[in-house]
Amino acid sequence: MTKRTSAKHKLDRRMGENIWGRPNSPVNKRQYGPGQHGQRRKGKVSDFGLQLRAKQKLKGYYGDVTEKQFRRTYDEAAKMKGDASQNLIGLLERRLDMVVYRAKFVPTVFAARQIVSHGHIRVNGVKCNVASRRISVGDVISLGDKAKTMALVIEAQSLPERDIPDYVAVDGTDKVTFTRVPKLDEVPYPVTMEPNLVVEFYSR
Repeated sequence: MTKRTSAKHKLDRRMGENIWGRPNSPVNKRQYGPGQHGQRRKGKVSDFGLQLRAKQKLKGYYGDVTEKQFRRTYDEAAKMKGDASQNLIGLLERRLDMVVYRAKFVPTVFAARQIVSHGHIRVNGVKCNVASRRISVGDVISLGDKAKTMALVIEAQSLPERDIPDYVAVDGTDKVTFTRVPKLDEVPYPVTMEPNLVVEFYSR
């Protein structure tokens, strides 16, 4: 299983943004990069730098997505009909761990991957422990019996900092249905994401 080896909030400080919208993000107190040179005045960023930053921010937001997985997802989005940047967002939002996160079954993207990997999630009534599984429209995602009483799950459902988006239909406290593939403007990112720059980065 792929694990994020660096501190989860290091990306926040490097980008100078609260990527996941969490109240305990260090950016809420210090809006500059980590390390002894973090407060130096930054020079003008090149087009490549802007594209790389957009890619790192989007990839980082989805938690444990590796560069290989992310590039594979982009390649698939580029081959689909329509806008490649919109296709990319749609494919990322169809990951099982992201649907679990959007459903507020867990408080963080990282916890979503963990709860899936530990076998606490059901897809159409069948246990699934593959966080990157692609969810289809109409699929029902639910919590296993043990997960319903976990403190992590109970905490997440009471969090006021984010809402469940319209494309995830709620059925009680332990079940949701993925109703449609969202567009970029429907996804509740706490910060501005620029998938068009990600497409430019990979299509150089």
